[in-house]
Amino acid sequence: MASDLSNIFKDELSNTLEQLLSKNSQVEAVSELNAQLFNSTQVIEGSVRFEFKDITSTWNFYIPTISATKFEYFMLGGMGDLKEHIDDEITDAVNEIISNICGSFCTSVNAQGFFDVSSIKSEVKSATILEGGVLSSKKNAYEFTISLDEDKLPVIISFDEIILPYFSAITGKNAEPISNISSILSNEKEIKEDTSVNTTNIQTPKNLELLYNIKLKLSVRLGTKVVLLKDILSWDIGEIIELEQMVNEPLEILVNGIKIGEGEAVIVEGKFGLKIKSIGNDNIKLNQIGL
Repeated sequence: MASDLSNIFKDELSNTLEQLLSKNSQVEAVSELNAQLFNSTQVIEGSVRFEFKDITSTWNFYIPTISATKFEYFMLGGMGDLKEHIDDEITDAVNEIISNICGSFCTSVNAQGFFDVSSIKSEVKSATILEGGVLSSKKNAYEFTISLDEDKLPVIISFDEIILPYFSAITGKNAEPISNISSILSNEKEIKEDTSVNTTNIQTPKNLELLYNIKLKLSVRLGTKVVLLKDILSWDIGEIIELEQMVNEPLEILVNGIKIGEGEAVIVEGKFGLKIKSIGNDNIKLNQIGL
């Protein structure tokens, strides 16, 4: 089963628009395209090529006039008049938006460490003004309804066949819901407990791969301290709480509240990061971390 990138893409689509347009943004709905709704308008076609592993995929973004004109208007801070028709300046603005959306999407996917999607990259190949009637010939096209404060704006994307399984939540292709997680875990347990089998030749059950994309909460514990309720009630702004952890001791790595390793704090491009010093424990069970 291919990794489903649907939610990551929707998140990066809304987040990028929010950052570029300074408007609260959210993907409200995704539906199969009804091309007839756009026959009387123009669209900007942005063709984007994606590459990862041995796969090359081309997506076409179609931004109708109502969305394209407002995108440029918001990018300029809402100054001046809202244009009625698409021009070269609007096309350039939309091209930049599409490039940023795809770049953010690739960065987010690469950070996930999916087993079947790695080192994904994108390149905007062209941005062209077309008549909306061109949409009637497009296959695998979906309309994303974007809310920007009070505005509801359409963004249309046509995927090629090869990428459809990676967007199963949207396309319905290759969607295999996990109907019985307990049976999957049971299969894994039986393999671990079968001491008569040479473990060097055991491969992970194929069904276990269905769990790989489940999101877990990762946290780092700086230290702990047992305190009295009366002390907590007396705390005020500026209070300093002394923890039991020494400054040179490693930090605890937690997944769903369960310690799985230790590490040390580092700085990565101006953000806090964690360098792993030890990881894994034979006593950790999947059900302890919520699986």
